[in-house]
Amino acid sequence: MADIPYGERTKITIERKGHIVLIGINRPDIDNRLDPEATESLARAYYQYDRDPSLRAAVLFGYGERFSRGVDVDAYKAFAQSGKTMMEGPGFIDPLGRTKPALTKPLIVAVHGDTWNMAHEIFLVADIRIASEDTDFGQDENTHGRFPGGGSTIRFPREAGWGNAMRFILTGDHWGAKEALRMGTVQDVASNRDAALAKAVEIAEKIAACAPLGIKTSMASSHLALEDPGTALAKLGDQYRALLTTRDFQEGRDAEAQKRPPVYEGR
Repeated sequence: MADIPYGERTKITIERKGHIVLIGINRPDIDNRLDPEATESLARAYYQYDRDPSLRAAVLFGYGERFSRGVDVDAYKAFAQSGKTMMEGPGFIDPLGRTKPALTKPLIVAVHGDTWNMAHEIFLVADIRIASEDTDFGQDENTHGRFPGGGSTIRFPREAGWGNAMRFILTGDHWGAKEALRMGTVQDVASNRDAALAKAVEIAEKIAACAPLGIKTSMASSHLALEDPGTALAKLGDQYRALLTTRDFQEGRDAEAQKRPPVYEGR
């Protein structure tokens, strides 16, 4: 995808492609660092995607030479001193996944170049993650007198294992795409930025071709299992029976019998 020319950009871009939406972090002039306005715009984009029944998968990416170096520190400092608060009221889904509501539909992320700190934490919220070979991951807040306060202390150990996460959180050392693949935080490594985005779009389109009610139920069950495996197991029967009465369930059976691709409507 070509970069938007300077002077014609918003901080977060949104592009619909059929049943998927592409969401771009668009501040390459300052390393795609997120200020409060960009963070709120991203939160609003997540909310609108999640509430739009015509959209079935989302892809997050960054413009320019890097995915993002995380926080725009000066902008956040000025915002904090103003006494204002962020993401108040309905209409937002926190991109860091710290508060409810949460995304109920799939998010795929394609990263390249520097993917540091808050950007890595946004990356970890995604359901499927693709990285370009040149990706440089960093979670080095401890070297700057801070700590990873956006969720990495929870998600990184869960996704990569305790020792792998602590190896980088506690030292501030950076790591690459191959190491992320080894740890399991990345599902695929692409040769470059464009290839990573193309792979993410390919996966999103495959998801969008599936039955959206089944996808949503699969995600709900899996998220619940992370918090309470027993309750998740107990709910499986009811969840499955609920899908048996849907038009999409019948469409799946009809398409299989007629040897044609199914056309799901989400009902």
